[in-house]
Amino acid sequence: MKIIFITLFILSNIAFAGNAKLGEVKFNQSCKQCHGPSGMGLASYPKISGNSTVYTIDKLKTYRDGIEIGPNSALMIMMAKPLSDKDIKNLSEYLKDAKR
Repeated sequence: MKIIFITLFILSNIAFAGNAKLGEVKFNQSCKQCHGPSGMGLASYPKISGNSTVYTIDKLKTYRDGIEIGPNSALMIMMAKPLSDKDIKNLSEYLKDAKR
């Protein structure tokens, strides 16, 4: 019974985790222009690296749902609308540890 639980726990974490490499590709395609290298922030666009995956997922899903939560909401809503759940997980996985 214990082995079954451990196996299920490991498999569920693998299934729900994002892929940092794919997140980096998506970041470079869609986010880098405003948020800078590795999400370190540029001008009026905030630093987005170093946050927990839960935080980043929540913010991106909120924007994707069309909810305004800050001064750049209109732009972020437009950018987040086409993101899939997998894209969001991948981006959050990349950004949690992104460094220059």
